[in-house]
Amino acid sequence: MTAINTIKRIFLAGTFVAAGVLMPVTVAGSVTDTTSLPLFVIDTRGKIIQDEPKTDVFLKIVFHGQGNINSSDDPGNVYEGNIGIEYRGRYSQTFPQKPYLFETRNASGENLNVPLLGFPPENDWILIPSYNDKTFLRNDLAFRIFRQMGHYAPRSTLCEVVLNGDYQGIYLFCEKIKVDKNRVSIAKLDADDNAGDSLTGGYIFKQDYYDASNSWMSLYPALDRPGSSVYFVYEYPGPEAITWQQKQYLRSFVYAFEKALYGKEFADPFKGYRPYIDVGSFIDYFIVGELSRNIDAYKKSCYYYKDRDSRDGRLHAGPVWDFDWAWKNIDECDIFRATDGSGWAYQVNTCGNWPVAVTWMERLLQDKHFADELHTRYVNLRKTVLSEKALFGYIDSVSARIDYAQNRHYVRWPILGINVGTPEVDPQPDSYEGVLEQFKDWIRKRLAWLDQNMPGQYSESTGDSLPDKGSLQIYPNPVTDRISIQIDQPAKSIEIYSVTGVLWKTVFEPGGENVYQTEVGYLPAGIYIIRIRTSSGTVVTGKFVKVQSTL
Repeated sequence: MTAINTIKRIFLAGTFVAAGVLMPVTVAGSVTDTTSLPLFVIDTRGKIIQDEPKTDVFLKIVFHGQGNINSSDDPGNVYEGNIGIEYRGRYSQTFPQKPYLFETRNASGENLNVPLLGFPPENDWILIPSYNDKTFLRNDLAFRIFRQMGHYAPRSTLCEVVLNGDYQGIYLFCEKIKVDKNRVSIAKLDADDNAGDSLTGGYIFKQDYYDASNSWMSLYPALDRPGSSVYFVYEYPGPEAITWQQKQYLRSFVYAFEKALYGKEFADPFKGYRPYIDVGSFIDYFIVGELSRNIDAYKKSCYYYKDRDSRDGRLHAGPVWDFDWAWKNIDECDIFRATDGSGWAYQVNTCGNWPVAVTWMERLLQDKHFADELHTRYVNLRKTVLSEKALFGYIDSVSARIDYAQNRHYVRWPILGINVGTPEVDPQPDSYEGVLEQFKDWIRKRLAWLDQNMPGQYSESTGDSLPDKGSLQIYPNPVTDRISIQIDQPAKSIEIYSVTGVLWKTVFEPGGENVYQTEVGYLPAGIYIIRIRTSSGTVVTGKFVKVQSTL
């Protein structure tokens, strides 16, 4: 009898199969052989799953829609076919409930892009175990908040997993962070993209565990760890795919940003850090990391991405990832041990951790304008997506949806009341209801502390000092020799700056009504800022990319 044919035994009336042992299962006073969550049924066909390379196995996904019943006997109406699967993660691999990364594949073993459970078509997917998250919500809630803020974060949904007839419990099924039009939507890089605008993006890199083969070192030590070394890890292109030219470009861009950030004029809107980064993404990343007091937010699984200059060449913070050690009090150091909701996660370096966290946020907060933008954004979010009503409403909706499933999960993994995984400070509740109440109480305390301690001041007028171009049009962009600048009112002065703050040119030739033209062929290739002071006294800024002529 195959594993697929015996899977139904996991929910036989009055019994439960765990590692081949029959155990009684009672759910809310009755016995069930079905689930309302998506059901992932994996058959390895006698093969062993390992941490690289991926193993070819069979997957069936059953889901008949919200509120409907799904059975392991049902055909795979969402997916039924081949996948390549492997263990993922580092610390999480030590748990008995294993983490998985899998690729959907066709019969020939090639990647197969498919839409799963309402997510856009792709082939790379992740199953995050819940062994270290008794709420089942820590990652899902953080991803949801970042998406509600207007950024990409992995789409996710809870499911139940069966492996070779053995019930594995509740998992969070989600997207893998990667370059894709429906994920991190930046330009793709090929091995021949080594010059011009194509060299400028897109890239994804992160702070994470590193070695000499996959990383590069910042030129600046952490502000709160003098003499330390900060490293960044190549994510896309990966360390085996990225070319020498692409490495040099990405390093040079980050070096230029850090030079501006740590320089004396760092707060200047043109000579400082602002031309290099999407300020809003850094603010929102900070808010999610601090709301959850995530010990890993700034030192591990900390992602950044950069698109091509012709699209948006600024550095973005995110997507957010990895909240297993967040939203709780952990026995690491005083910051994360505090039970009163206090402490700043961005000060994690004071804990003596490794990897050493980059201190970009610490420096950004020294800019009053950035701090005011942060404070204003936080106050506004507290009225909407960060209100207790919104947060607790979502928590309650998820907990109601998994009521029966969480019972099965905790029969399979009897860890309620036991401190497993993250070394938590607080006593562990012995019921799921207690877990949720402890979770909500933690959030209440954290919000109350942040309300009183968020840096900066509220201001209706705060905003990025490099606003969208609005009525300003710059063309062609990218440009090789001659550029036109059009604005809806006369210009009193027009200046071109490099992103490092060097003034290159101030004189323009009129080309029509409120249209100004100039030669820029002599400029070195790179990103340039146009600063226009209009006749009414307002300042408008824009950006263009200078590329070398191919003629």
